[in-house]
Amino acid sequence: QVQLVESGGGLVQAGGSLRLSCAASGRTFTYYAMGWFRQAPGKEREFVAAIRWSGRNTYYADSLKGRFTISGDNAKNTVYLQMNSLQPEDTALYYCAGRYSSGTYYRAQEYNYWGQGTQVTVSS
Repeated sequence: QVQLVESGGGLVQAGGSLRLSCAASGRTFTYYAMGWFRQAPGKEREFVAAIRWSGRNTYYADSLKGRFTISGDNAKNTVYLQMNSLQPEDTALYYCAGRYSSGTYYRAQEYNYWGQGTQVTVSS
């Protein structure tokens, strides 16, 4: 049984920061990479960032580079998303996802497992 559990979401004022965590359990040793996506009400799910477990290569949505940082802790099977200078447009449900193979990291359909999401709300 593979399970991804996100935490760390909440309400923050514009300009503030949050750190999301995603704890993975189950067949985590076979994960090739982990990613974060977000979905705002009435919008499609969009790619935020991804990280390869080996080599620690990271990938970001162009619009979020410089504000968001993805990192991972193999020993804890946990991936993090540090979000700084948050703006109201960052308000969304943030999902963690795992994938068993390489490919196009921003394509949600290529991920094999998903968490339930954690809500991030940024007030103006």
